Amino acid sequence: MMEERNYLIILYDFYSELLNDRQKEFFEDYYFNNLTLSEISENIGLSRNAIHKNIKSVCDKLYFYEDKLGLYRKRNELYNIIGNLDDEIKSKIEKIY
Repeated sequence: MMEERNYLIILYDFYSELLNDRQKEFFEDYYFNNLTLSEISENIGLSRNAIHKNIKSVCDKLYFYEDKLGLYRKRNELYNIIGNLDDEIKSKIEKIY
């Protein structure tokens, strides 16, 4: 459960700009501000079930974006490749990042 939560937060870092403001608000309240569904529901004025569906929808979108675009996977692959290079080349590449 904690691994999935961390993975979703990483995906959010990559793909949050593809979400609308309302989706970002729900995700951030739940995952970053640690608000419960009930607390978000009270703050927003929607039912707890509506909040749950919206957060689930955002998570599904994040998984979809990673499945189609693979930015997180590709970044990890690049880091693994860079990690196997000699120090001089590594240093040059790190300056680009």
